[in-house]
Amino acid sequence: MAVSVFDLFKVGIGPSSSHTVGPMRAASLFVEFLRQAGSLDRTARVICALHGSLGATGKGHGSDTAVMLGLMGEAPDTVDVDAVPQRIAALRAQHRLALPGGPVLDFDPARDITFYALQPLPLHANGLRFTAFDAQGTELAQRVYYSVGGGFVVSAPRVGSPTRPPWGSRKLGAALRFLESEQLASDGSRQQAIAPDTTVLPLPFHSGAELLDLAREHGGIATLMRLNERHWRTDAEIDAGLLAIWRVMQACVARGCATEGELPGWLHVRRRAANWYRRLGGALPVPASGVELPPGARCDPLQLLDWINLFALAVNEENAAGGRVVTAPTNGAAGIIPAVLHYYTRFVPQASGAGVIDFLLTAGAIGLLYKENASISGAEVGCQGEVGVACSMAAGALCAVLGGTPEQVENAAEIGMEHHLGLTCDPVGGLVQVPCIERNAVAAVQALNAARMALAGDGRHIVSLDQVIKTMRDTGADMQTQYKETARGGLAVNIVEC
Repeated sequence: MAVSVFDLFKVGIGPSSSHTVGPMRAASLFVEFLRQAGSLDRTARVICALHGSLGATGKGHGSDTAVMLGLMGEAPDTVDVDAVPQRIAALRAQHRLALPGGPVLDFDPARDITFYALQPLPLHANGLRFTAFDAQGTELAQRVYYSVGGGFVVSAPRVGSPTRPPWGSRKLGAALRFLESEQLASDGSRQQAIAPDTTVLPLPFHSGAELLDLAREHGGIATLMRLNERHWRTDAEIDAGLLAIWRVMQACVARGCATEGELPGWLHVRRRAANWYRRLGGALPVPASGVELPPGARCDPLQLLDWINLFALAVNEENAAGGRVVTAPTNGAAGIIPAVLHYYTRFVPQASGAGVIDFLLTAGAIGLLYKENASISGAEVGCQGEVGVACSMAAGALCAVLGGTPEQVENAAEIGMEHHLGLTCDPVGGLVQVPCIERNAVAAVQALNAARMALAGDGRHIVSLDQVIKTMRDTGADMQTQYKETARGGLAVNIVEC
């Protein structure tokens, strides 16, 4: 499965990559499917059913809003996030939805979007079923999509294909390759930009051991990733694209540090980043290039932790508010990599733009291993698959740009995940706020510690990255459903709402 670093780091909209970005993409894909099938002009009604985890926490995660925006033709990376509330309010009041290039529908979200928390679809916990009808009520088309984490979307197998992917090996990567091949064969070119393609890269790797062998041979993990990225882009395009991703991360931190008030939803969570930023001596307005450290920021050694916490909180408060973020590799874990990158650029004297690029390339290589061999979906394996994976990616990447060998990088990534094993996904009220926001801050600090622990050694360690990835996958399979983004276990049921 050939996946680019730009598939993992995507500009999107909060609060969730699997529950917001994925459903928005799926809705857009369904409209495109109707267009290619010649059914768009005859469509008079569209309904959407959200199943499993999408049904359980979709309202708190904005899945219904995402479906409406996707049907309107919006994309997660370009939608005007400031205009979303007004547009959705107008749709709810007027029940008029224009399909891009097609008819205007009578669309009532309360009637046409339904939530089935206890009825998951067979291939993944995040399932969506779209159905289109003509003016006489005759069904024109029906498609099932799965939002498999990190904004990735795949479709169900087409008619006449096997009803289930090859689960025998229990290797999720094989199952997703099966689904993606079905999707690309049945739904056309539009989906090729969303699902990973199946081309063979010049230097493919499918395990940490293979990654290490190739990194030793080709001069490091970032260099190896660059050689593979050249399959899609020139070096100049790779660098420009990754620096653009970094600018979006910086702007997200800046917005988070400048915005006060409450987060949306019934928990009335107070935004803390702006006040924290002022207490640390930060100047307003915050420049779009990101937070700059005030004089004396390095006088108190432990104040470093305050800054890392702040960077992560700022991102995840923006995410919870439905703002513009980068999936890294998911929205629920979007604050960890930006926080650690801000540490690198603000606190490490030898930091450079080239280091930022190498950081993101290295983090991407680690993330690809989890994407192929386990999961980055909280609905599938719990929060270990989101925050744990992001911590692992950030730890390995930081280790690399601080001069670590490939063996030390692999060790740092392993440490980052080993101490997140079993982490549940139990959002209170179905909102990506408690414990999600603070959890990113804690994991960012853990990533820094993991990198420093690995740098203090020589790369030799007991548990390999491959072993910890397998353990995470198996732990997720054993985890009870109520602890996997259903808001039916853990903190989600032990917090009394007043």
